[in-house]
Amino acid sequence: MGYARTTIAPTVGDWAARRTAVAGRWTPWELAMAKDGRRVSVVLPARNEESTVGPIVRSIREHLVERVPLVDDVLVVDSRSHDATAAVAVAAGARVVGQDEMTRGLPRLEGKGDALWAGLAATDGDLVAFVDADLREFQPAFVTGLLGPLLTDHSVTFVKGFYHRPLVRSTDVEADAGGRVTEIMARPLFNLFWPDLAGFVQPLAGEYAGRRSALEQIPFVSGYGVETAMLIDLLDLCGLDALAQVDLGERRHRHQSTEALGRMSAQILLTAWSRLYHKGWVISERPPGSLLTQFRRGDAAALSSLEREIVVSDVSVQERPPLGQHRRSLATATSG
Repeated sequence: MGYARTTIAPTVGDWAARRTAVAGRWTPWELAMAKDGRRVSVVLPARNEESTVGPIVRSIREHLVERVPLVDDVLVVDSRSHDATAAVAVAAGARVVGQDEMTRGLPRLEGKGDALWAGLAATDGDLVAFVDADLREFQPAFVTGLLGPLLTDHSVTFVKGFYHRPLVRSTDVEADAGGRVTEIMARPLFNLFWPDLAGFVQPLAGEYAGRRSALEQIPFVSGYGVETAMLIDLLDLCGLDALAQVDLGERRHRHQSTEALGRMSAQILLTAWSRLYHKGWVISERPPGSLLTQFRRGDAAALSSLEREIVVSDVSVQERPPLGQHRRSLATATSG
């Protein structure tokens, strides 16, 4: 991938030139030969994804487990689904664990970040790839692209995916309009406060992979703050040069409503606030409030055209501690 403008920061430009790749650069067999005894786990956090999780699991198993011995474990974390997600995943060949099963005895947390933490805890791969379970037209290159830099370059610790994200509407398709929160919230935020991360094309992408040795040293934020926190915390832990990104092609998935995107943005902002506090850039550890007020047009028969339903959501985020720290605490408690 090339950067046409020369006005980007030299550090970012140099990093992007060296640490940006295309998924097709590696074949599954090349990566399988490069494993050198390391185990690879693929984790899919899934909540009510019965229509898409099966094809994803079958594709990974067919191409990257059975045809080529690249992936050792395909795990679906059932995040309190109300549909047949777990049964469909098992039928497709995945190992399935429940989010609550893996966090039993710990405070109950909501959202994707907690499911990712549970997935990390339930696997033993030296390399762990995370893939969203709502992808349509899934390609095995989503996994091989994420694993490529990790298996072929020991200096790379974490790999973020990026892709074209068409916004599919009922009447048309707008190319690359799917990353609305990225462009409106996340990108300005990273550029302002963490400019070293400005070279990531899609910092909120749900597809990424890392070395367990690093992933177990960072906390996992609940809700939609997890990707923001992960990048910032890994930058602090490993440095920019240990991070990379790979073009995965095109990503098609279910789009969320504008109201839902507003809640997502609020959680990203709260997550960033906590990181700014730890840097000493804001005084209070928590912002003045964690409630988001939104306005929804109500039932036309019940409300006039000038009236709106007020919707208030709690967008607060919490964190699971680093998994390595959690295990050490358990070991200490048991030995005591």
